[in-house]
Amino acid sequence: MCFISFFFLFFFKLMNFFFMIYFISENVILFLKGKIISFNSMNIVMSIILNWMSLLFMMFVLMIPSSVIYYSKSYMSSELNLNRFIILVMLFVFSMILLIVSPNMISIFLGWDGLGLVSYCLVIYYQNIKSYNAGMLTALSNRIGDVMILMVISWMMNYGSWNYIFYLNFMSNDYSMKIISILVIIAAMTKSAQIPFSSWLPAAMAAPTPVSALVHFSTLVTAGVYLLIRFNMLLIDMFFLKFLLLLSGLTMLMAGIFANYEFDLKKIIALSTLSQLGLMMSILSMGLSELAFFHLLTPAMFKALLFMCSGVIIHMMNDNQDIRFMGGISLYIPMTSLCMNISNLALCGIPFLAGFYSKDLILEMVSMSNLNMLIFFLYYFSTGLTMFYTIRLLMYLMINDYNLFSVYNLYDEDYIMLKSMFLLLFMSLIVGSFLMWMIFNYPYMIYLPFNLKMMVIYVSLIGLFMGYLVSNMSIYSLNKFLMIYNLSNFLSLMWFMPNLSTYGLNYFFLNYGQGLLKNIDMGWMELYSGQGMFNIIKNYSIFYYLYQMNNYKIYLFSFILWMMIFYFMILI
Repeated sequence: MCFISFFFLFFFKLMNFFFMIYFISENVILFLKGKIISFNSMNIVMSIILNWMSLLFMMFVLMIPSSVIYYSKSYMSSELNLNRFIILVMLFVFSMILLIVSPNMISIFLGWDGLGLVSYCLVIYYQNIKSYNAGMLTALSNRIGDVMILMVISWMMNYGSWNYIFYLNFMSNDYSMKIISILVIIAAMTKSAQIPFSSWLPAAMAAPTPVSALVHFSTLVTAGVYLLIRFNMLLIDMFFLKFLLLLSGLTMLMAGIFANYEFDLKKIIALSTLSQLGLMMSILSMGLSELAFFHLLTPAMFKALLFMCSGVIIHMMNDNQDIRFMGGISLYIPMTSLCMNISNLALCGIPFLAGFYSKDLILEMVSMSNLNMLIFFLYYFSTGLTMFYTIRLLMYLMINDYNLFSVYNLYDEDYIMLKSMFLLLFMSLIVGSFLMWMIFNYPYMIYLPFNLKMMVIYVSLIGLFMGYLVSNMSIYSLNKFLMIYNLSNFLSLMWFMPNLSTYGLNYFFLNYGQGLLKNIDMGWMELYSGQGMFNIIKNYSIFYYLYQMNNYKIYLFSFILWMMIFYFMILI
């Protein structure tokens, strides 16, 4: 099943690749319409749009799951229900493809809801309390986005068609289109985990590692950004978009800070994903949709690769995810460490790796734009933080001592995992320049002062130095102010967002429910309904029982009386 799925997705990806090159060179857009069912005068039609953007994104969406499925062959070899897992992954991919090629709100909603449903099934795959809680948080956060899309569908009834692609350009000033665009932005914020919906992304790490590689960055979380790129014509010159710029900048900052306090390997990578999502959303809210699409694709490769490497490392560490127990692994598993280090460097934006092309271009466009100091600070500080947590992670994994067992045997000979990882490694080396040639048909001319041009390097070097200092923190260090209890509690609990979005929302309702249960259900209601009636009937029956047993004359008389009443009732 694994190999069949892998080959199917891989060849489908190659086909997409050749189509996409043709579509870009000839500037072709295909709009396909097919009738599903015709009943009297009503037609139900399925429409598909194929342009270079959907084909390119589809190529990535097919490529990462193909290597993830190949990787799962080894990673989940001890799993009894491996076929069920593969089928879930394939369903996930097909939901995403439906979302990508749809110009129609109904089919977008089907794909969108399919993603939410299958991601819930995958998050609760290992069935325990932690997974169930994470799954519910994920499903309910995404449910808000589903409701927004449903509201968009009902608002679009005004236009007589759900094929939004036809009237995006000339109805952008319409009042109800403004409402539609606000709803679309909120839906995208839930799916792409922006503040206030951020807490589900680290929680979804309860899923198996191949799912994390698949969900984060290749498919699920990018669906929101892709939807906003599709609706880009609507969103320009909206006040709500400025608000989104601020929120996504804060998401970037929050994820970067939280990643420096986290010790769970998978959560650190999930938070770096969240940081990149904030970067995508913010550049999109500045109106640069092609640049956002570029940054949507470039990190997909090395993010999936990071998750795969973390899966191998977690297996080696006896299924332990805490980075404080790891260390010195570059001596024992060099191939995995090579993949891990290169993908980490690509994440930091080291020149000529995948991340550099999109990240550097985005930051230079930010420097060119006329935004205020706060947004500028958020962008550059978050870039520094990316370097910060990456170097901290590398220090813990590669340089510090191994802390788990005194006798250990780490091996790097799982060739199925390594093959799938090397495929993504190759892509994360070349994909930046490849996409740069593909997407932009003219070069961006960026003219900046020297210090502003070098600003990325300055913040990266400061982040590198800080990461080194924090990793070597001892009891006498000057940088211990970072560990003040209240400050570190606030920063390490994601600005209290998981608590606010779980207990914060349901505390009042649960408390009220407990009061109702105690005072009404088990109190007055009980006294005046079930228990009260029972007590009255019981007391009466005891009273009659005493009469019957103690006085035979009264018993006979009452019997005759009842018989006479019964006889009269029959006569009447």
